[in-house]
Amino acid sequence: MPTVSINHTTRYRYRRDVAFGEHRILVRPRESYDQRVLSASLDISPEPSSLRWLQDVFGNAVAIATFDRRADALEVRGTAEVEHLPTREADIAVEPYAETYPFTYSAEDMPDLLRSIERDYPDRDREVDRWARRFVEPSSGCNTLSLLKSMTKSIKAEFEYRARESKGIQSPVKTLSLGSGTCRDFAVLMMEAVRALGFAARFVSGYIYQPDNEDARVGGHSTHAWIRVFLPGSGWIEFDPTNGIVGNRGLIRVAVARDPAQAVPLSGTWRGERGSSIEMDVEVRIKQLDLATSHPDFDRKETASC
Repeated sequence: MPTVSINHTTRYRYRRDVAFGEHRILVRPRESYDQRVLSASLDISPEPSSLRWLQDVFGNAVAIATFDRRADALEVRGTAEVEHLPTREADIAVEPYAETYPFTYSAEDMPDLLRSIERDYPDRDREVDRWARRFVEPSSGCNTLSLLKSMTKSIKAEFEYRARESKGIQSPVKTLSLGSGTCRDFAVLMMEAVRALGFAARFVSGYIYQPDNEDARVGGHSTHAWIRVFLPGSGWIEFDPTNGIVGNRGLIRVAVARDPAQAVPLSGTWRGERGSSIEMDVEVRIKQLDLATSHPDFDRKETASC
């Protein structure tokens, strides 16, 4: 079971002192049976006047910081050590009634899954729907897990990964037309595509590391993005279309949300003269501790935005 060390720093610089409003910080990895937080800390400069923690509606750990002093810089550093239990494709069990697509979620699950099935992005001409139907056998139905695996692998194979520093998400229709995007764009495309087929899916923001003896992974330049799909028999299962990963091997969850806007690592406000903001820098270092001596390249400095 790998132990992973994470150091995630975000820095803002300003031309002159500014006043900071409330900031919402979402960098602490989630606790679950497959990832256990051994230690975690949050350091903020300037020191906030108050710092409180809460769990949002998805169970994410959110820190709320408020400030009573002005400064020309803001630095937020989250560190953690996480014991990670990888789930491989072979470990995924699907209830017999859901092994073949199409199927219907149980009456017990459906009320809680409905919002995760609803589409979030306009698709007036049903382009995402048509693209998603490519992965469905037209006659007799198909294996549910094979369908999801095929879509995951196809995004990796057919789309070009392009890091983008600007904020925001491309619409799935734009990602289809461009044939390229970031990890968050690919996650949203797959999330909307599987929702078009009736699956419950959620957006995931977190970190990616390089397991031993596996191909190099793409993304994770600040945080990484992928999705979870609810499969009866195994519950929420990870799918990373940027790297063609099925299961959570190499993926550390921080935030799970119905919409990407609910999983932003750091958000807040500041007040000052127009043009004061000059620079934002994000640095993520991830090290697999039990392999650090033989794999020093696991310690990476990455500053672009995924």
